[in-house]
Amino acid sequence: MEDALMQPAVLVERRGGTLLLTLNRPDRLNALSLELVQAFEAALTAAADDGSWRVCLLAAAGDKGFCAGADLKERATMSEEQVRQFVPRLQALASQLSSLDRPTIALVQGAALGGGLELALACDLRIAAEEATLGLTEVQLGIIPGAGGTQRLTRLVGVAKAKELIFMARRLTGAEAVAEGVANAVVPRAALLETGLAWAERIALGAPLAIVAAKRAIDEGAALPLAEGLAVERACYAPLVETTDRVEALNAFREKRLPRFEGR
Repeated sequence: MEDALMQPAVLVERRGGTLLLTLNRPDRLNALSLELVQAFEAALTAAADDGSWRVCLLAAAGDKGFCAGADLKERATMSEEQVRQFVPRLQALASQLSSLDRPTIALVQGAALGGGLELALACDLRIAAEEATLGLTEVQLGIIPGAGGTQRLTRLVGVAKAKELIFMARRLTGAEAVAEGVANAVVPRAALLETGLAWAERIALGAPLAIVAAKRAIDEGAALPLAEGLAVERACYAPLVETTDRVEALNAFREKRLPRFEGR
């Protein structure tokens, strides 16, 4: 128990060009305490300043919970004013995650409820374990999703489906999450990290600047009318024409070899 208390609330690890961030409160199902939020904010700030990684995986310690949402035990000790301040902070945390310029993948095992699912929704992709439980269940606590869930889920699955999932506080299995468009893939729990690393390696085969530009074009254009979205796409495309990576890709194609991208 003493060793667990000495562990940081967020573990930071490198696997080659992949950055692995692990929520580390397994005894509390990785619930979002003040300590965990502070540690995650710091880890994301450091990640944004570190240009050496290509893909970020968001994982969680333990087998039972990816993140059970807000730490209700801690929240019960907060005043109404403290709660009012904490909820926008959770929204800002999810936005900080979503604003990373390189791809992010959530590896969801166990429960991803409320704020936990909102963190996963802030990632670009989600891989769920078969026994995972995903849901925005806040209405059963007399509140609504407050860390971006009403907006990100709606953009992901559409208005009617988002209303169904939130109004009914539905809890989806990993397979159901894929069927509903909430997750990208479902795998056995034992294969979750391995699959995430394989996806990260596949993404890293692309030119780094092109991946960043593609993410920006998708994210910025998604909520715009088509003509404006196409303008965003053109703006993201144009600088890539002058990169050495584009020339390298053409040379590699001509020489029938894999390109050696340098991110410039």
